[in-house]
Amino acid sequence: MEFTIGGRLEVRITPADVGKRVSVRRRSESGAAGSQFTDTVGVLTSWDDGVLSITPKSGDSVHIPQSSLVAGKVVPSAPARRRGPAATFAELAPVCARAWQPVESEPLGDWLLRSAKGFTRRANSVLPLGDPGTPLDEALARVERWYEDRGLPAYVQTATGAEGTQEELCAELERRGWRREVTAEVRIAALAPIGDQDADVARVRLSREIDETWLSRYQRFDTPGPHVLKVLGSGPSVWFATVPGDTEGDPPAAIGRCVVDGRWVGFMAVEVDAAYRRQGLATAVMTALARQALDEGASAAWLQVEADNERARALYDRMGFATHHLYHHFRSA
Repeated sequence: MEFTIGGRLEVRITPADVGKRVSVRRRSESGAAGSQFTDTVGVLTSWDDGVLSITPKSGDSVHIPQSSLVAGKVVPSAPARRRGPAATFAELAPVCARAWQPVESEPLGDWLLRSAKGFTRRANSVLPLGDPGTPLDEALARVERWYEDRGLPAYVQTATGAEGTQEELCAELERRGWRREVTAEVRIAALAPIGDQDADVARVRLSREIDETWLSRYQRFDTPGPHVLKVLGSGPSVWFATVPGDTEGDPPAAIGRCVVDGRWVGFMAVEVDAAYRRQGLATAVMTALARQALDEGASAAWLQVEADNERARALYDRMGFATHHLYHHFRSA
């Protein structure tokens, strides 16, 4: 990370750069040997009373005293992608939302309030893709009332780490006491290599409909009411994959779901029974779904994986998925 001009460290940012992506170097508080400086890269979300707030890709705001700065500069708004399909956040975010639709929704300016009786945070959170049309405090108060009327906690889903994402909104939510509960990666990949994998797809059954057998393996709900079925069945072109267990009447060995939407297909709900792991069933499910999506004209894939799901992340690494951005759910205090 180069900060020097003519061999001298320089601070080349000012409060006028709020809203831009910056890279700063500051004196380390620890003072330990070899750690004299600490570097931070992210969006400069405020510069007030001698303190800079920077929100990096992780979504965790960093507060830096101006007096500790030794260097700083504005950097490009997002790093160049090295692999995977070209995609902007503005294109990808609505595609992801259409694959996980709520039972009830209401616009608030360019925001969308979503409810599905508590089934998944994605279908029970605000999607803030623009201006709410009212000052932020008023918008958040309306959000809280809307979810309170439905007996639900108020969540806002935000994104960080790509051009056009919502680092500034994350910082504003933090300042108002909203707590970040979940962070997940949105990953993308070229679709053809996934469909070309050498996998035992003959074991995979595809269907347009959810049945009780598929639901018996899915682990994300207590009671599969109509709201669950509506959310799972939502999307432009939805497919469900099932790998039967070895004994008739047993829950499936593995399941999966995909939603085809133009050039994109999203993979979700890929689950494998613990007794059937290390048999390549997750790969087989995704390969079978990928081939169906290719037949429908898709060419690019996306998925969402929580940051602490190491097993799934390793699988998706092998399939060529790379992180496009992160998304977070902030809950009202």
